[in-house]
Amino acid sequence: MQLDARLRLFMYLLGVFLTCLLIGNLIGGKLTSVTVFGDERLISAGNLAFPLTFVLTDIINEFYGRKVARSLTLLGFFMTALAFGIIYLADALPFATNTAITPAAFENVFTSASRIQIASMVAFLVAQFLDIGVFFFIKKVTGDRFLWLRATGSTALSQMVDTILVVTIAFTSLPGNVLVNIILTSYAVKLLAAVVMTPVIYALHELLEKRYGLAPVPLEARQA
Repeated sequence: MQLDARLRLFMYLLGVFLTCLLIGNLIGGKLTSVTVFGDERLISAGNLAFPLTFVLTDIINEFYGRKVARSLTLLGFFMTALAFGIIYLADALPFATNTAITPAAFENVFTSASRIQIASMVAFLVAQFLDIGVFFFIKKVTGDRFLWLRATGSTALSQMVDTILVVTIAFTSLPGNVLVNIILTSYAVKLLAAVVMTPVIYALHELLEKRYGLAPVPLEARQA
């Protein structure tokens, strides 16, 4: 079967989206820090991958429509659940003697951050649907103009909700001031990433229209 350009491109976007989502969940339990004006700020390593999932959602929303973007979100959620289910089944298997990976090492990497992984899945589902809805609303109001506004605006709002949910659910045992520290720093990083990625969205938009001959889904089709 010969794949047309739209379907082939969707497969690439889907592959990158799911990879970033799964990797972001696996590494999200690691906290790193940056020093801003002499103050140490905590950041989850998951911020390396998650911002790209929202950029890809905007591109898919633009060229494939709101229904496809929602389906992609649900697929990502269930594939993440499937991945964690397989991980926990693997963890339940007995370890052979003299293995290079010890039970403690396996659990530290894959199962020690169960609460964080659950929090990330819940936050992802809520924030993604919010992102898709806000993107569509701005598109409905402004038409095909102001791509930067619907891309950055939807990501800024959805990432705020995502950050608050994942931090408050995952790190409930931390003091309130530390939670606020993580939320503010993580959101600042995500907001900066959204701004930095805006030229990338324009470049992808241009590439898809001129290189692949794809056009954004008409607003009428989005509403159908």
